[in-house]
Amino acid sequence: MRLRIRRIPLDTLRENVAVLASNCAALRPEAFQAFKRLEVQHDGRSIIASLDICHDLSVVGPDEIGLTEPAFRRMGLAEGDAVSISPARSPQSLDYVRTKIGGETLSRHQIEAIVQDIVGYRYSDMEIAAFLVACAGFLSTDELLHLTFAMASAGTSLKWDAPIVVDKHCIGGIPGNRTSMIVVPIVAAHGFTMPKTSSRAITSPAGTADTMEVLARVDLTIDEMKQVVGECNACLVWGGHVNLSPADDILIGVERPLNLDTREQMVASIMSKKKSAGSTHLVIDLPLGPTAKVRDAMEAMRLRKLFEFVADRMDLHVEIVVTDGSQPIGRGIGPVLEARDVMAVLAGDTSAPADLREKSLQLAARVIEYDPAVRGGTGYERARHLLDSGAAMSSMQKIIEAQGRAATTPSPGPLKAEVLAHADGVVASVDCLRIAQLARLAGAPLDRGAGIDVLKRIGDRVEAGEPLYRIYSAGESHFNFAVEAAEQSNGFSLASAGIPSRALE
Repeated sequence: MRLRIRRIPLDTLRENVAVLASNCAALRPEAFQAFKRLEVQHDGRSIIASLDICHDLSVVGPDEIGLTEPAFRRMGLAEGDAVSISPARSPQSLDYVRTKIGGETLSRHQIEAIVQDIVGYRYSDMEIAAFLVACAGFLSTDELLHLTFAMASAGTSLKWDAPIVVDKHCIGGIPGNRTSMIVVPIVAAHGFTMPKTSSRAITSPAGTADTMEVLARVDLTIDEMKQVVGECNACLVWGGHVNLSPADDILIGVERPLNLDTREQMVASIMSKKKSAGSTHLVIDLPLGPTAKVRDAMEAMRLRKLFEFVADRMDLHVEIVVTDGSQPIGRGIGPVLEARDVMAVLAGDTSAPADLREKSLQLAARVIEYDPAVRGGTGYERARHLLDSGAAMSSMQKIIEAQGRAATTPSPGPLKAEVLAHADGVVASVDCLRIAQLARLAGAPLDRGAGIDVLKRIGDRVEAGEPLYRIYSAGESHFNFAVEAAEQSNGFSLASAGIPSRALE
């Protein structure tokens, strides 16, 4: 017997979930007690879904199967269409995961099979976690290469009609570090092809795609993306919408709750997406600081060598730039506040954050010097000329129009509070992780206007009662959470006469 599809208006994120009635006419749910997943089939099309049993017949009837939003979308059928169901067999590649758990190395074929099954949503989160933990324990250089290539080939691969296709990427961890939105228009104005695909925030207050979306549409199709690049030399779009290295998005979603972020997994994640995007030359920003992802020079060197090793095998020119990750970059943290800073730098506003401007120029210079026609050491002057002349702003405005200018520009949240210094002193350190947490508590990035404006930087003198930063929010609960958390630990430490005090409370 076949069952009719009913759409369940429930977003189960990336997980496929199917719902059967407790008195299902096709198969007694008791038969599924030995396993938790089933295969839903229709004319050669199928998905694997986790099984839930429902006792409310108003939700799903005995001759129906409920599919939550992700499962319904991936099945690609209409409500009422008939499907058949059967117990889902475990993917053969799970045997390879068990092999990895046992401490053995995997072949290219085995890793490709695992990645294909992950992309096909045939793994549960528990099974993905098992694979990630096993890889975190040990991953050989050959396995790293196999994983990177498998992830790159599992989704869309873009090709560009240009001898040099440049990109710039930051490994993350520094709030407000929105340099890509300044580097891209500078490089585009120079004439390079730079199809920039960026991520949305996962654990940060904003990703580049979240901030760019304040100004323009970012969920472009591949054809739209190519058209924008053809018109503007560059784009700033959300990579998730063009299906670049989809395995990476799935793996990241499982890594974050487990706090897994090994060097090898980071390299595979970044390099697979750059390979998929068709890049030939890449600059990687690697912030180094006490509360950044990379916290000492030795770790930075190891990571640089790993990037270079993989890039050489992928025929990708890469340059690693170690930058200051001791504090947030710019003032704004959160989509609207970061977009404000970016546009101020591009407009040449005298009040624009000087550190955001300078870091963007330094990174743009490295990208521009990939041009054989540019003499070594002159990239910075070229980048500064393009910024100061207004050419970069014109390029940005052209990109915004081509992608689709946002109908309205959101404002910072209406609820705001200043976090004050409780003593006189000099700012000795800023905890980047804590500041990012507070901005997220305020509602960023879902509330675009939420976030933090940083008013003091390392080395600044402050007096008791002087504001260190300002919190913005649109919702009362988010606002209260952020303010209360800042009162407990605000992320700033002061020094008096050169002796650091504990974090202000």
